[in-house]
Amino acid sequence: MTALHELQPQALWQWFEQICAIPHPSKHEQALSQFIQAWAKDKQLALVEDKVGNLIIRKPATPGMENRKPVVLQAHLDMVPQKNADKVHDFETDPIRAYVDGDWVTADGTTLGADNGIGMASALAVLGADDIKHGPLEVLLTIDEEAGMTGAFGLEAGMLNAEILINTDSEQEGEIYMGCAGGVDAQITVPMAWQAPEPSNSAFSLSLSGLKGGHSGVNIHLGRGNANKLLARFLFEHGDELALELTDFSGGSLRNAIPREASVGFMLPPENVARLHALVTQFQAMVRAELAIADPEPLLSLKEIPAPQQVMSEEAQNTLIDLLHACPNGVMRMSDDVPGVTETSLNVGVISTDKEAVTILCLIRSLIDSGRSEVEGILTALTNLAGAEVEFSGAYPGWKPDTASPVMAIVRDTYQDIYHKEPVIMVIHAGLECGLFKLPYPDMDMVSIGPTIRYPHGPDEMVNITTVGQYWQLLLAVLERIPEKD
Repeated sequence: MTALHELQPQALWQWFEQICAIPHPSKHEQALSQFIQAWAKDKQLALVEDKVGNLIIRKPATPGMENRKPVVLQAHLDMVPQKNADKVHDFETDPIRAYVDGDWVTADGTTLGADNGIGMASALAVLGADDIKHGPLEVLLTIDEEAGMTGAFGLEAGMLNAEILINTDSEQEGEIYMGCAGGVDAQITVPMAWQAPEPSNSAFSLSLSGLKGGHSGVNIHLGRGNANKLLARFLFEHGDELALELTDFSGGSLRNAIPREASVGFMLPPENVARLHALVTQFQAMVRAELAIADPEPLLSLKEIPAPQQVMSEEAQNTLIDLLHACPNGVMRMSDDVPGVTETSLNVGVISTDKEAVTILCLIRSLIDSGRSEVEGILTALTNLAGAEVEFSGAYPGWKPDTASPVMAIVRDTYQDIYHKEPVIMVIHAGLECGLFKLPYPDMDMVSIGPTIRYPHGPDEMVNITTVGQYWQLLLAVLERIPEKD
C-alpha cells in the first residue's frame, strides 16, 4: 500500500502525514502547534504566537525578490472530529489513520482533516523549501476555526505585515473564491418538566444512522437527510398513535456538520410494541424512497432498554416535538447574484437533553446580513410561540466579493496559463476566515484556493491526489508572479 509520504508533491504529503499523526481537533490543537513551533525554531524562522494561540511564521524573500509585495499564506490548525458510530477513536489522543484509495486519500472511519490540513501542509512545505521562489512570506495558522473561529476573531491589527492573503481552505480545484457567507450560532432551549412513567410501559431507544452528513456550508444544498429532523418527523407523525413517553433526545455532534446520527428514548404501552416495529419499518422505507439519490441508506434501529425513572411531561414533550418538526432546516434561499450558490441556510446541528432542558444548536449562514437576520427572526418567532428561548452568539461577517481584486486576477491568469482553461470565480456558502481578517486588515487583498475535498466534516472525507498536485503547482506559480511593491 502506498504511504502518504511517497505521494507527489512529496514535501506537502510528508507534512500532511505528520499532521495526521498528531491529534488536533478543534480546541485541542496544542500538540500540533508545539510541534510546528519547535520545527520553525529549528529552521531558524521568525515565529510569533499571539494572545489567542495563532501562529505567525515569517520567512525572508528568496534572493532577487525582496521588493515583491509581502504575502501571507493562511490555514487553520484544527480539524472537525467526526467518526462512524461503530468506530473506536479518541480524537484527542489517537492519530488519524489515513490511507491511499486509488486517486484519493481518505481515513479509516473518521474525518481525514484534509480540511484544512492540506492547506496547512502546503504552507509549511513552502516554509521548509529552499528551491521555491517567493517574496517576503508569512504563514498564519489560526486556532479553532471549525468550532467558533476563535483565532480569526482574536487576530489583532499590526500582527501581519503582508499586503496579500492567500487562504488555502477552499475545497474544489479549478475554482477561485473571492467571497463567502457570514454566520451566527443559535441555541434554542426548551424547558423540561418530568413525571413518573406508566409502570407497565416498555422502554426502547430508536436510533437513526447511515446518513452521509457533511459540511453544513459545502453540502447543505445537496438535500441530504438531517438525522435530528428525521427522528422529529417520526415522533410528530406517530408519537400520539403509539402513546410514546419520551425520556431523551440526542443527535449530531457539531453545529456546522449535517447530523448523520440521532437517537431518542421513550416508553410505550406493551400492546403498541408490534405497531412500533411496523411503523419504524414503514418510515425507513419511506425515507429511503424520498432520499434515494441524496442519501439512500438511512438505517433505523430499535433496541429495548432498561426502564427509566422519569419521562417528559406531556406538555414538555409536545412542545419539543412540535418545535423540532416545525423548525426550518437546509437551504432557505438560493442566491440571485451568484447562480448555483446557496444564499441563506440553517443547519439543525446538535440536540442534547439534560434535567433542565433540551438544547438545540443551529448554525445560520448567509451571504447577506438581511438573510441572516430573517432566519434569526424566524427562530425567534418559533420559540416565542413554543414558550422556548433562543440565544444568538458568535456572529461573524461574510467576505464581500471584490471583482477588481488584483490577486484574484493573478490567480485566474496563472491558472489559465498553466491549464489552458478558465477557472471558475466563485463565492462559497461555507464560512472562510477572510471576512474576519478584513476587520483588522480592511485593505488586504485576499483570495482562496485549494484542492478537491469531498465530504468534509464527515467520516467519508477524502482529498483527490491529482488535484493536490495541481493546487501546489498553482500556488508556487502565483507566489512567483506576485508583483513588486508600489
